[in-house]
Amino acid sequence: MTTALSPVDPDSYRALMASHPGGVAVVTTDDGLAPYGFACTSWCGVSLDPPLLLVCASNTGSTLPVLAERGWFAVNLLHGEGRRAADAFAHRDAGRFSAVPWERSPATGLPLLPEDAHTAAECRVHRLDRAGDHTVIIGEIVRAEPLPGAGRVPLLYGMRTYATWPAT
Repeated sequence: MTTALSPVDPDSYRALMASHPGGVAVVTTDDGLAPYGFACTSWCGVSLDPPLLLVCASNTGSTLPVLAERGWFAVNLLHGEGRRAADAFAHRDAGRFSAVPWERSPATGLPLLPEDAHTAAECRVHRLDRAGDHTVIIGEIVRAEPLPGAGRVPLLYGMRTYATWPAT
């Protein structure tokens, strides 16, 4: 016997997602004139061969259309001292890139956050799939570069707070 079930309400969904921490990343791209980006914890590895990862972007944000048009993006994996970048990119503020130091990748020209991230993965869009109010972006990693923050512990977000792993 099956019972008709309705989806959980938004508050229950947020509580579920907040209950399990994830690494914080800032996804960046540009339109040839200006950089764009957003913070996310919705990213993960997909495939080793070819090397694919995925991120999820809001359908109403300003970054997704630029990323889809350009066909390239970077995933800046924030270290424990990168909270200023997480805070700057968590909100839809046009001044996000003025709040943190950034530079263009010599290989792709994508915006990178060398002071706030320990690693950056530069990706070519492999596939875009709309999923509810977000789009799943699968990217083929063409370059994975340790940044000056390499070796620092990653920044985590869960239970509505930032944290890091204890130093080993």
